[in-house]
Amino acid sequence: MELQPITLREAYQFITKHHRHHRAPQGAKFAIGVSNGLEVVGVVVVGRPVARILDDTWTAEVTRLCTDGTKNAASKLYAAAWRACRAMGYHRLITYTLVTEPGTSVKAAGWRLVGQAGGGTWNRAERPRVDTHPVGQKMLWEIL
Repeated sequence: MELQPITLREAYQFITKHHRHHRAPQGAKFAIGVSNGLEVVGVVVVGRPVARILDDTWTAEVTRLCTDGTKNAASKLYAAAWRACRAMGYHRLITYTLVTEPGTSVKAAGWRLVGQAGGGTWNRAERPRVDTHPVGQKMLWEIL
């Protein structure tokens, strides 16, 4: 497997085709792809933290990571995202997983579990929304 540059548009198309429970994110700073030499087998998209309180200019967030199931592709992408963020001057990179996901790829890339965070619906009476994604508790991970 080798890392490769990928446009946000290409990353979003891959996510739309392969992600189990999310659509492509809205906006991003950059994306990285990983290929098996013939085709892209995974992508990571990094952007500003979704939680406003964490958006301190020194923190970035993996807003989407998606693979076709190729072994070690996810951990390779998590590690590459951190190297790129460090090179850009970020001090912290975060991501969230579902409580039902073991976080094996995140751990393998050297991240640490911070704890439970977030979850719930974004639907509000003053701003109605239809939830199309899992609304359960999330696990917050970081690498410094």
